[in-house]
Amino acid sequence: MRIIRGKYRGKRIVAPKNIKARPTTDFAKEALFNVLGNMYDFEGLEVLDLFAGIGSISLEFASRGAKKVDAVDIALQSIKFINKTSESLALPIRAFKYNAFTYLTKPHAKYDIIFADPPYGMDGLEKIPQMVFENKMLKEYGTLIIEHDKKTDLSLHPNFIKTRNYGKVNFSFFE
Repeated sequence: MRIIRGKYRGKRIVAPKNIKARPTTDFAKEALFNVLGNMYDFEGLEVLDLFAGIGSISLEFASRGAKKVDAVDIALQSIKFINKTSESLALPIRAFKYNAFTYLTKPHAKYDIIFADPPYGMDGLEKIPQMVFENKMLKEYGTLIIEHDKKTDLSLHPNFIKTRNYGKVNFSFFE
């Protein structure tokens, strides 16, 4: 994995083999951040990265100037890796060991962007938008983005805006 833009542009991050994660591909990540770059100035953003895995998305936001990035994952190895990496690069990322659904039931803050990358085909992933909006976790004009496979259709949610497709990766946007 590499950081695409920002302060650490081009930096390669190698995660330990014991972390079971499916990082967002560089191609899809670059496309996503091009879309977000037209919507937001990254400087000063507050971001939540759910199902953070190795922290690829968290590191990208922080490298581009986000003020605060909270990363949530259930795997302790992932949390340790994200915290170690962000500390070594002096980035504003805090990683927490939580079940993402539990985290969403106890809102800790409001965010400009919430990014969720649950395992593809996961049962209950359609509940994420409902939980985010019921618990008022987005700031005014905030965006929720869910990464998913092509079989998943989230378009029936009332806050759904659009889906972008990049190969096997799909991003659904909610406002």
